[in-house]
Amino acid sequence: MRAVLVREFGPTEQVEVGETEAPLKLGTEVVVDVHAAGMNPIDFKTVIGKGAAKAVEPLLPWIPGGDVAGVVAEAPYEAHDLQPGDAVYGIVNHWRTRGSYAEQAVVPSLALALKPESLTFEQAAAVPCAALTAWDAVVRVAKARAGQRILIHAGAGGVGHFAVQFAKYFGAQVATTVSTRNVDFARSLGADEVVDYTQQRFEDALQKVDVVVDLVGNVSAETGTRSLDVLKHGGLYLNVPTGSWPEYASAAAARGLRASSVKVESDGSNLGIIGRLIDAGDVRVEVQHVYPLAQVHEAFSVLQGGHVRGKLVLKVR
Repeated sequence: MRAVLVREFGPTEQVEVGETEAPLKLGTEVVVDVHAAGMNPIDFKTVIGKGAAKAVEPLLPWIPGGDVAGVVAEAPYEAHDLQPGDAVYGIVNHWRTRGSYAEQAVVPSLALALKPESLTFEQAAAVPCAALTAWDAVVRVAKARAGQRILIHAGAGGVGHFAVQFAKYFGAQVATTVSTRNVDFARSLGADEVVDYTQQRFEDALQKVDVVVDLVGNVSAETGTRSLDVLKHGGLYLNVPTGSWPEYASAAAARGLRASSVKVESDGSNLGIIGRLIDAGDVRVEVQHVYPLAQVHEAFSVLQGGHVRGKLVLKVR
């Protein structure tokens, strides 16, 4: 099969598009004919030797990619709910096996759901990792609800644009920070208050909030530390990007605030719920650009540059 191959860690320009053996499934895994693969920042971070590089080193030549959308090629067994020909989307366990930047991938059956009928494969591939991360932060942990004020940083990004919509859907009052070009986009997602961080400091523009979903951390403008200034006493700070602010827990505790990191769970059941919200028109998916697999180097360059609106996707078939 054709795939993006990482033979050694280093600049993303070193990855190859070449031929490799097709994957073999074990147990209740599903073999998926991949039509499209979503791109996430952790992909390039691992390629350059950071992220999960230590975990995947034994898999070299490794194939990146967690997000997958495609068609079932091999079912776990004859009577399983997922059968050959079913259109599905989900998350490949790409830290323990090879990922979705390939013509086929093996995926745990519990990490898959039927693809929303209203989405193309390219749109569906933009959903799993980002939407489930947003769901876990906003719905599972923050328990978004009416009467709650939630601040979401980077509300125009992959995780952020889902987080804004989920928080709004469950009745919370939503504030978000975006750059100038994304102000109108964030409002179109339902955000009640939009702060252009290039023009205003959010802690000066906003009243106190109950929850901060921080998709930036202290890697940019001390966003994490400053977020504590806008939280009510006893409020909840959620740090999402791994390593973006290692000291968040102690800093929050010192101010009488609660804090937690959030890690995405490959939950096909929740992905099925998200798919129904999408088909109902309650949640929309933003794809900035779709690249053919052969243009993976260009796609990586854009991904590394940051400031992507929604997601970037590789078209595999």
